[in-house]
Amino acid sequence: MRHPDSKPRLSLPRILEMNLGFLGLQFSFGLQQGNMAPIYSYLGASEATLPLLLLAGPATGLIVQPLIGAMSDRTDSRFGRRTPYFVAGAVLCMLGLLFMPFSASIVMAVSLLWLLDAGNNITMEPYRAYVSDRLDESQHEIGFLTQSAFTGLAQMLAFLTPSLLVAAGMNADWVDAHNIPYTTRIVFLIGAVLSICTILWSILRVPELPLTIAQKAAIAGKQKTFGATIVEIGSAIRDMPPAMRKLGLMSLFQWYGMWAYWSYVVYAIGRAVYGTTSATASGFHQAVLTNGEMAAFYNGIAFVAAFAMVPLAKRIGAGVVHALCLACAGIGMLWLPHVSDKALLFVPAIGIGVGWASIMGNPYVILAGTIPPERTGVYMGIFNMMIVLPMMLFALTMPFLYDRLLGGDPRRVLMLAGVLMLLAAASVLAVREGRVAGRAPARPA
Repeated sequence: MRHPDSKPRLSLPRILEMNLGFLGLQFSFGLQQGNMAPIYSYLGASEATLPLLLLAGPATGLIVQPLIGAMSDRTDSRFGRRTPYFVAGAVLCMLGLLFMPFSASIVMAVSLLWLLDAGNNITMEPYRAYVSDRLDESQHEIGFLTQSAFTGLAQMLAFLTPSLLVAAGMNADWVDAHNIPYTTRIVFLIGAVLSICTILWSILRVPELPLTIAQKAAIAGKQKTFGATIVEIGSAIRDMPPAMRKLGLMSLFQWYGMWAYWSYVVYAIGRAVYGTTSATASGFHQAVLTNGEMAAFYNGIAFVAAFAMVPLAKRIGAGVVHALCLACAGIGMLWLPHVSDKALLFVPAIGIGVGWASIMGNPYVILAGTIPPERTGVYMGIFNMMIVLPMMLFALTMPFLYDRLLGGDPRRVLMLAGVLMLLAAASVLAVREGRVAGRAPARPA
């Protein structure tokens, strides 16, 4: 069976089905964002050491995604080009989620986080390439922004589920012998089921397009050794398109800021709203639940905003839209640490939700139009390096900045995050190659 000369346009229901796996994948990321720092605190970690303990995500992303991207570009199996990596990653993710809430020590939790993040990263990069492979260029906006919408929906559910369990009658202060709440245990088990089921649904319902004879011949002619993969990554970095290089500065500010926000928002709420600094206090449990409700709200905003951005990105360009959205997120992060009333936390969360919706979609719209199709996998993996390097920089610098520069106050970390998001908004405007003046007309199926 030959690959069609032009990619068939898919209906919206089919695009939703092909991106359903992102629901399970991002449910897992939502659980990490909302629960890993508290889990470490329950097990006795100090606030200053949290960035180092959370290093698993960026470190595995830095190593795994470029390698998986280059490998998937060179894969020609009867299961598809990207599918084998989807399945392997989903299985690892499921195992990490199953065992994480049973952690008995910081060492055990750190080890499981490395396993979980390896699974997430093995799945994430080919998923980005899969959308670019499968959709006609005229549908890239709806494809990537649908992933953004599922990110918002999945993380909304991940953050909200513990509060729903408490509303159904569970005691928020009911913890196991290691101080981990049973609500955390249940929501991680739900995530394990979603991570594997949604990925399998997507790849079975919307399989990859078969490769052309020319693509098969090109893959057959490439070396498959580890050394050749490293050489391919180095060559792709050397030949990186100018627009992608310019996105690097945006990513530095954007992802340092987002990682700072996720790492310390619970602790900022604990101090500002509940007046507590103790991880074993009932007020801290309430801060975790409140952050979950607020994060669910801003992810709900992201779910809606992602679809609203599709026509706007087509009209004025993904870069301009992204800059405006990042500015909204920066204002929200600067405002939030000064809020002492729980109900008012949801106002700055609106800006954070708009920014988050754009972060998970618009940079990939810019990127997909600038990279050669035959190297989509490796470039998506390299672009992830621009995401994880700022996260690693945060992990390595924040333990020194937290007490010395920020006075050991997590609210100041959030204000720093807000300033960085505004700088990211300014820097993305330099990526003029990402502004779409007019795409080629859609090709018929």
